[in-house]
Amino acid sequence: MGATENGTGTPELKGKRALVTGGTRGIGAGIVRRLLEAGAEVLTTARSSSGTVPEGARFVAADVRSREGAAELAAAAVDVLGGVDILVHNAGGAQPHASALGIPDEEWLDVLDLNLLASVRLDALLAPGMRERGSGAIVHISSAAVPVAFPPFLHYTVAKAGLENYSRGLAAELAPAGVRVNTVTPGRVATPGGEKVREEWARLDPTQAGSESLVPLGRDGLPDDIARAVLFLVSDQASWVTGSNFVIDGGEFPRG
Repeated sequence: MGATENGTGTPELKGKRALVTGGTRGIGAGIVRRLLEAGAEVLTTARSSSGTVPEGARFVAADVRSREGAAELAAAAVDVLGGVDILVHNAGGAQPHASALGIPDEEWLDVLDLNLLASVRLDALLAPGMRERGSGAIVHISSAAVPVAFPPFLHYTVAKAGLENYSRGLAAELAPAGVRVNTVTPGRVATPGGEKVREEWARLDPTQAGSESLVPLGRDGLPDDIARAVLFLVSDQASWVTGSNFVIDGGEFPRG
């Protein structure tokens, strides 16, 4: 049986409608491609179409950092897809700083909006439809750096820690309605955006250069390593999985 098929040979996600934020490059594009291969109808979004939209996906430009942007995206998803069965929150990121105390207030707010509140707002708009239908799957993308809380990225790890806690609480609320909520937590993943951030971090702290050698499995992750986990969580293969956090980091950050 192929990874994208169920026991009948039918694509695993045939008939499902998916929204993936930040899906034009890197991990997000990998997730979009996996969902498309599994038969889902996929709408993805980014602030602009400067990235490459995976073939077969629909695209709408949106900035999920604001309440208005989230509302516009939710309305577009319902208009384009007719509803959302699968919601994957992948949009996120932050720039490192030499000191946690030097992160400007406006950057804290921007990072919280993008990495935490965008998910909270979109879920509030789209999860009620899932609850009414009695099914749905939501995946929040976090970061393996959360338990380490690196000072240069403290605004980012604080936002992602909040996202993980929020995800567990939402899972408990929506479970009786048949809606599953899980988190996927990537470690170092080889993407242009991730490499750019690591280069900037190494410039601020030269000890970070070559830190991929700290990954026990001996390599950086690939977008598809994360995408396959997301595919599992939104499929019926994970029908008894909710409130979980799948850490995919090559063993770099063991959690007790």
